[in-house]
Amino acid sequence: MKLDLDGRTALVTGSTQGIGAAIAAGLAKAGARVVINGRNDAGVAKAIETLQSQVPDGEFVAGAGDVTTDEGARRVLDSAGRVDVLVNNLGIFGAQEPLEITDDDWRRYFEVNVLAAVRLTRLTLPAMTEQGWGRVLNIASDSAVVIPAEMIHYGMSKTALLGVSRGFAKAAAGTGVTVNSVIAGPTHTGGVEDFVYQLVDKNLPWEQAQREFMKTHRPQSLLQRLIEPEEIANLVVYLSSPLASATTGGALRVDGGYVDSILP
Repeated sequence: MKLDLDGRTALVTGSTQGIGAAIAAGLAKAGARVVINGRNDAGVAKAIETLQSQVPDGEFVAGAGDVTTDEGARRVLDSAGRVDVLVNNLGIFGAQEPLEITDDDWRRYFEVNVLAAVRLTRLTLPAMTEQGWGRVLNIASDSAVVIPAEMIHYGMSKTALLGVSRGFAKAAAGTGVTVNSVIAGPTHTGGVEDFVYQLVDKNLPWEQAQREFMKTHRPQSLLQRLIEPEEIANLVVYLSSPLASATTGGALRVDGGYVDSILP
């Protein structure tokens, strides 16, 4: 299979580390010009340096800016130029007692995890439909379907992304543009390591802490381990490619069998 993205520009939000950085590397390996996004110039520059060492032939462009604001989103898009592939990866998460989640917390999770994706889709979709080709991918989570008791505000935001993806897919019907969401399972990133240690003994070595977390808090995983970011990226790169031209309006799972259903 040749996942040919030569001549295409991809914007990956929140791509200075973790899943976003892995997606950026994967898209670059497929030939895309990849816009790296983070809040500040220094963080983006450092990420590009790391990515360039991983993909020496890759083309990376700095796209610093806060996409949770209209001004920041437009700044990033100005840096990007034309966007053929939009990957809305930016997201926040954290454990919190349900009755202690404030109105401000609810708003923040919605604005960062949902509204930023909506804003960028609204700004990029017209040009994609005009040229008759484009890809929009929203990185959701198993938490969209299996709402975690310890972070229902996060689960709510990821459920919303599934609806957003389906709705925009209908808006792009018949244009050659596809819109999908990717349901990522529990994934091994630095942020997740911090989250794991919120829920298990902080004195445990990482491998033991990970096993305890999966056993106690994610026992339904068929993989029985955390997913590596590159495994999420593999599906995203495929869905970004011309080979995925008949896949749209879907919620595609790369969750290690975490969601106990045949369909999401």
